[in-house]
This record gives sequence, C-alpha cells and structure tokens, in this order.
Amino acid sequence: MTKDEAPVVVEQTFDLPAEKVWKAITELDQMHGWYFKEIPEFRAEVGFETVFDVSCGERVFPHAWKILEVVPNEKIVYTWRFAGYEGDGFVSFDLAEAEGKTTLTVTCTTTEDFQADIPEFNREACVGGWNYFIKENLAKFLAG
Repeated sequence: MTKDEAPVVVEQTFDLPAEKVWKAITELDQMHGWYFKEIPEFRAEVGFETVFDVSCGERVFPHAWKILEVVPNEKIVYTWRFAGYEGDGFVSFDLAEAEGKTTLTVTCTTTEDFQADIPEFNREACVGGWNYFIKENLAKFLAG
C-alpha cells in the first residue's frame, strides 16, 4: 500500500446495538475471538500501545499499534505499523447505530508507503484481510 492509493474501506451492518459491536472491537477477550489471538493487551485509551507478532508463512510481522482517538461506542483509531518494516498508517473503526442495527466502517489509511516487495503489504492483501476479519470473522463471532 502506498499513501497515493485511496484508503481501504470495509463496511458491515450488524443486527446489534453499537455497545455490543464496540465491546467486540475493544475488549481483549472478545478481540481474541475474531481478530488476533496474539494481542497481549489492549485498552481503548488514547496513548495506549501494544506490540505483538503475527506469523504468515516464512515471515513474522511485529504489529505495533498506538491508540490515537477514542469515542466510546462510536469510534476508535490506532496506528498500524510493522516494526522493522517500512510503512505506516492508521485504521479507524467507526460505528453508526440506527434502529437497533449498527454499521461498522473500517478505514485503513496509509501515511507512509509500505515496502512494495512484500506481498502482504499490497492493496489486494489489505482488502482481503479486512474483508476476512470484518465480514467473515467478526460477523460470525457476533452472530454466535
């Protein structure tokens, strides 16, 4: 992904109030059920940081996140970097509730180009990853 590319946006509507979706995206025990089991700690507090490794084939990607913005039940934004690799960006999770349903919009924005020679850092991989996490894993987790 490069900063010249449009952000990746994935949207999913859940038949649940925003509070339940918020808990799924911000409470560690729930995040482990659909997101990354490797996350050691997570708090929806501005300034909170966490680092954890995710293996993908032969590579290990040290995820480094820092919380930038929190509006409970509405929005959380954090940096998305891979320690030791070029590239930087942030991801925003925005919740909008109407009539007992909540639409979650995830926006992944690149602020510094990621290494072009690593296939996991291309746009298609990013789109596929967010669709997998939100439209498959999270949807299944919240329906369960």
